[in-house]
Amino acid sequence: MPSFAALHRKDLPLLLPNAWDVPSALAFVAAGFEAVGTTSFGVASSLGRPDGARATREANTALARDLSTLDCHVSMDVEDGYADDPEEVAGYVATLPVAGVNIEDSTAGRLIPPAAYAAKVAAVKRRCPGLFVNARVDTYWLGQDATVESTVDRAIRYVEAGADGVFVPGAGDPEVLRELTGAIPVPVNVLVLPGRSLAELAELGVRRVSTGSLPYRAAMHAATEVALAVRDGRAVPDAAPYAELQERLVDYAARPAH
Repeated sequence: MPSFAALHRKDLPLLLPNAWDVPSALAFVAAGFEAVGTTSFGVASSLGRPDGARATREANTALARDLSTLDCHVSMDVEDGYADDPEEVAGYVATLPVAGVNIEDSTAGRLIPPAAYAAKVAAVKRRCPGLFVNARVDTYWLGQDATVESTVDRAIRYVEAGADGVFVPGAGDPEVLRELTGAIPVPVNVLVLPGRSLAELAELGVRRVSTGSLPYRAAMHAATEVALAVRDGRAVPDAAPYAELQERLVDYAARPAH
């Protein structure tokens, strides 16, 4: 299997589906994906907690351990690293048996100073030099300093601190993406853009596409639709066979723990 970093250098961008538990990750691996990410929204929501409130630290520790036996690369969404102190962030990340992490440069819905975030990246890379650190720039996601100039300035600082990739959720305008990918010297990651294929995004310079919380939200919608269909006497939507899912779980349970 190619390294996680090498998956960002193929002709088409790396499509990274985001899981929230073992069964969702198993489904993505069964579908042929070589790498699986996680969604902090999905993990937080499954705990009954809002996203971005540092509520997923322990759950992500357990999930990273549970996913470590899968035949794929795993990248964990660790919100803002669950701490303001760079060394504390690095210490937490060092406990995760994963190929990569995604760390946000915002806390509680506000951008933090770029120097403070760059210090987190540098601390993580000192502790885990082989880990793929995807630096998430939340300018467009939060609508704060949402300009190409500000976004590139933050991204360059993070790359200089050791970031291996840069994630700019919320950026979708083709010209904006072209400017960002042209100015940022590491693989640029975006969220799925409805109506734009991977080939089209590749032409704009994008090297990684994340599904984010979309699969989790789609699963919640599908579950509700099943109940409504039964209640209203409509045809029940398609579902994965019980035996197929059970077989995956039996195989997973038989794997030796890392």
